[in-house]
Amino acid sequence: MATQSLTLNNGHKMPLVGLGSWQVTSPEECKDTIRAALDAGYRHIDTAYAYHNEAFIGEVLQEYFKAGKLRREDIFVTTKLWVTYHEKDRVPLCIVESLKKLQLDYVDMYLIHLPVGLRETGKGEPFPLDENDKPAFQDVLLTDTWKGMEQVARSGQAKSIGVSNFNMEQTERICKIAEILPATNQVECHLYLQQEKLFQFLKEKGITVTAYSPLGSPTRPAHMLKEGAPRVLDDPVAKDLATKYKRSVGQILLRYLVQRGMIVIPKSSNPSRILENVKVFDFELSGEDMSKLSAQDKKLRFLTFLEFKGHSEYPFDEPL
Repeated sequence: MATQSLTLNNGHKMPLVGLGSWQVTSPEECKDTIRAALDAGYRHIDTAYAYHNEAFIGEVLQEYFKAGKLRREDIFVTTKLWVTYHEKDRVPLCIVESLKKLQLDYVDMYLIHLPVGLRETGKGEPFPLDENDKPAFQDVLLTDTWKGMEQVARSGQAKSIGVSNFNMEQTERICKIAEILPATNQVECHLYLQQEKLFQFLKEKGITVTAYSPLGSPTRPAHMLKEGAPRVLDDPVAKDLATKYKRSVGQILLRYLVQRGMIVIPKSSNPSRILENVKVFDFELSGEDMSKLSAQDKKLRFLTFLEFKGHSEYPFDEPL
């Protein structure tokens, strides 16, 4: 079963449903999760330098390539540039590390993980601190980082390049100087944070939206859970529609985003849930039901990256 794809602004195709792998860090859990996803028909895996699981994903991909179950061109792999590699000449260093771990010659999509830069302090830490134990903020021009990304695309190490967690103003800045336009902007997007304004802005520029946490990130870390925050999976309208369409609530939520024209990367380690999440192409929500879901937007961001608040490029102060 092939997942349906969307054609990017450079002609490459990106599967509409991918597997998110944030927080899947234990070697065995990660490998079992990737196997379950590949066996369920997923052909799009999303990871990042900062997730510390690229090596496990690479092992499973090699296993499937060697067994003849999969060819390299059958699978779409996304990874991301970490915040300590924003300088133009450091961008290629980061992707080389990722490719080595993934055991691949290229990735299909390479994203700037966040618009915020941190200074590499020489200790190789993902979140370097300065002498006052505060984040070691560094101001690197995003346009310079983008030039480094374009270098990576030209070298063939990434078929497509894009951004993640960028707001409209930041994306606009990139587009003005870009020789290669971003192919996607990966942002938090779900029933309670529908990103309609950003979506329309990007659509006009020919840039797709990849929705992370499309189910509202129910398993996000404890420090990101606000007391009393509503759970997207408990939404009454989505629950009613799940009964009506004889689907799970998760399938309704994913179908809603896909039907709007977004790519989704739900994360799960549960094999039956993994299979369920990719089965969103054999039914369609009516226009009326799409409108009901559209009315559920609460402009509620769950993942605010507050550790980066105070940086000049902190992206989430822009009105939604």
